Amino acid sequence: MIMVMQNLHLTRDPAAYACMLVRRPAGEVFRAFADPALTSRFWYSGSTGPMTAGAVLRWEWETYGVSVEVRVREVEEGRLIRFEWGNYEQPTTVELRFTPRTADTTFVEVTETGFQGSGDDTVRWVNDTVGGFTTVLCSMKALLEHGVELGAVPDHHPA
Repeated sequence: MIMVMQNLHLTRDPAAYACMLVRRPAGEVFRAFADPALTSRFWYSGSTGPMTAGAVLRWEWETYGVSVEVRVREVEEGRLIRFEWGNYEQPTTVELRFTPRTADTTFVEVTETGFQGSGDDTVRWVNDTVGGFTTVLCSMKALLEHGVELGAVPDHHPA
């Protein structure tokens, strides 16, 4: 399921949301995002360290020649990772939630908030974010469930 949520009453900021059911235990799925040795197999190409509360990291995407600073705000082992990233004049917050459904199945939810700008700019930003996180979740699922490295993130926006 992929959704873009925006409160029409303007009482809440727009949020990007993507989710995926992964047929692996919550601890394993959590580690896939917390441990750069695993995450670099499906999302970014490099990180300066693991996702631990208080960490300030640099993530790199060699294919695109870009990097971003990531500030890890909160980590609950096996359940939650919350971080800020992007332009720190306009940072956004990403929350990764890992909810066990059975002993071997986890529901992963990604929500990003804090988008700023004009209506059209915000809609484009939210849309790009939903597409990006959907690609990441599909790539992670392929790796954890089938041992396949899709290479979907570097192929998402080919040169």
